[in-house]
Amino acid sequence: MKKFFTSLPFILLVAVVAGILVGLVANEAVMNVVVTVKYVLGQVIMFCVPLIIIGFIAPSITKLGSNVSRILGVAVLIAYCSSIGAALFSMLAGYAIIPNLSIATSVEGLKELPDIVFQLDIPQIMPVMSALVLSILLGLAAVWTHADLMCKLLDEFQRIVLSIVTRVVIPILPFFIATTFCGLAYEGTITRQLPVFLAVVLIVIVGHYIWLAILYGIAGAYSGKNTLKVLRQYGPAYLTAVGTMSSAATLAVALQGANRAVPPLRRDMVSFGIPLFANIHLCGSVLTEVFFVMTIGQMINGSMPELSTMILFCLLLGVFAIGAPGVPGGTVMASLGLITGVLGFGDTATALVLTVFALQDSFGTACNITGDGALTLMLTGYADRHGIEESDEHRQLFNTEDEKKIGFAK
Repeated sequence: MKKFFTSLPFILLVAVVAGILVGLVANEAVMNVVVTVKYVLGQVIMFCVPLIIIGFIAPSITKLGSNVSRILGVAVLIAYCSSIGAALFSMLAGYAIIPNLSIATSVEGLKELPDIVFQLDIPQIMPVMSALVLSILLGLAAVWTHADLMCKLLDEFQRIVLSIVTRVVIPILPFFIATTFCGLAYEGTITRQLPVFLAVVLIVIVGHYIWLAILYGIAGAYSGKNTLKVLRQYGPAYLTAVGTMSSAATLAVALQGANRAVPPLRRDMVSFGIPLFANIHLCGSVLTEVFFVMTIGQMINGSMPELSTMILFCLLLGVFAIGAPGVPGGTVMASLGLITGVLGFGDTATALVLTVFALQDSFGTACNITGDGALTLMLTGYADRHGIEESDEHRQLFNTEDEKKIGFAK
């Protein structure tokens, strides 16, 4: 019970409720302070976005690139295809469903937020797209030149950035979200939009189950094996993921479940695939984020992003999903640059994405973890089809310290 009250979803829920209550009774003087605090916190969070991009993406490329093999290449490919497939599936569902949700976009009769008391600008060290290109080129070049020192430096930088996220961004996030909902309640829009949030969460959970059915159907058809023998072992892992919201924290339970599914899974593919997919396969989180950004675009801007913009967002989001860490909110935090750069979302829209995503993140993580079993079954089918002999050899995908953190090292 103590863990529940200290969990991020509960804290964010309290922040949302507190922000709404304050916004309903606040006067203009109080809102002057609220909008100023929101602006400053938003500047700090946006400043961290390029750092998060470089810190998450570049080290992940070096870790994968330094262990390139045929199976690894196939694993990364199917993980990316699953992520962008889930994103495109969610995009099509969004265009079909969101216009029927009766989202109120009219601003008639709403109060205007007061101006900020003072403007503290904290410019980013570089534009978000520059950070994306830099991180990709830096990671690839480090692999091509066998720059071991640079790879170690990137690992250290990743730990530094993760520390910034956990010690700076996450702690101020509830306050940023509270001020955002305070402003929405003061304006009078929150009472119109709250039912939409609840409906959207239920829709994406149903979408998770549909995508898992598609993944396991493809895996069974390709491998020629019974997928139910794998899926039925994922009950404990699914519940663990719902409780922890972390693929990394669920990894030990997922490994146990996958090993109980041997056969039809191959044990060497389980040892190789499950830890890898826990870090690069985030289909449920991607599916959720795409639907949410479309909904919030309709809510804030009065229209969903254009089709070409959404396709670009989905394709790039698949890359970010591979680089995102298996921690709560890892996908949406790593893709903040896409949300602000590609979609052009401002502070209010970004805060809404962060809030709604975090409130259902446990179900997205559970979809990610359960989907890993389907991808491991695909790897098993690939190995059998291409005559790759089964091996009990342990493949070290991460450095020893990282493996201990995710529970993979003995």
